[in-house]
Amino acid sequence: MRVARWVRQAARVVEELAAAYDGSVRRRPVERRTDFSRCEHPVLILHGFFSSRRTCAVLERRLRRDGMGVFTLDLGGLGGTLNTRGIDDVADLVRAKIERLYARHPGLGPLTIVGHSKGGLIAAYYVKKLGGWRRTRAVVTLGTPHHGTPVALLGLPVGFLARSLWQLFPGSVFLRRLHDGPWPGQVRLVSIWSRDDGASPYPSAVIETHGLPHLANVEVQAHHAAFLTSKRVYQVLLHEVLAAAEAAPARRGPLTAMEGGRVASASAKVDAPARSRPGGAAGTDAA
Repeated sequence: MRVARWVRQAARVVEELAAAYDGSVRRRPVERRTDFSRCEHPVLILHGFFSSRRTCAVLERRLRRDGMGVFTLDLGGLGGTLNTRGIDDVADLVRAKIERLYARHPGLGPLTIVGHSKGGLIAAYYVKKLGGWRRTRAVVTLGTPHHGTPVALLGLPVGFLARSLWQLFPGSVFLRRLHDGPWPGQVRLVSIWSRDDGASPYPSAVIETHGLPHLANVEVQAHHAAFLTSKRVYQVLLHEVLAAAEAAPARRGPLTAMEGGRVASASAKVDAPARSRPGGAAGTDAA
């Protein structure tokens, strides 16, 4: 059954690749449904490897139905929409887009970021390495290989088209850089994972919590794609999103001093100290 599922998934990937190369993939106009001028609880969804924002349609609809100000982003890559670029490059793109959003809507509340698979690593890199903790109150990952996945080996022959495949391999230079240093204590990090996940096999999606209250693992039953559609998984996700909304940190200053993932100057200052969390100052290599 698992082999048959992989074959079907591979067929879909080949179809999308062919469409991208012959120009039949067209970017659909994005329907803006969130009023950012009056949005206290924005939720950003980041999709996974070799997929586009439309794969998050069911999850986006459910979160919006439950009162969240949901939005997604085009992450670039093959065909202009497929998520194949390096994780650090995409995270910097996300940083730039988020800063433009906050520049237009300075009253926007702090972010909760939901990342599926590779999208969770993009969120982690943005928060931990690009100063995104100033904008973010929580990161909830769905089937994200925080420690890499051996499944990335299957795609290495086309790694020249998708640099992130090298980054997703366990022990990669990228993952060592991401794990270096503590996770920001002001931001809650939750990994929702499953033993049935063939793309992020156990224990690749389980983070090290060291008993800290702002770091957590939640096990569910779902295969990799079902993280975005399963009602049971959604109930777990919604619980985490609502819990984060109840304990939002203080709004922080702009990240305009961040350029290309590096601090260009010391001009970006924190407007107000973060609300302290128990154990928030302790270090961890969770992500």
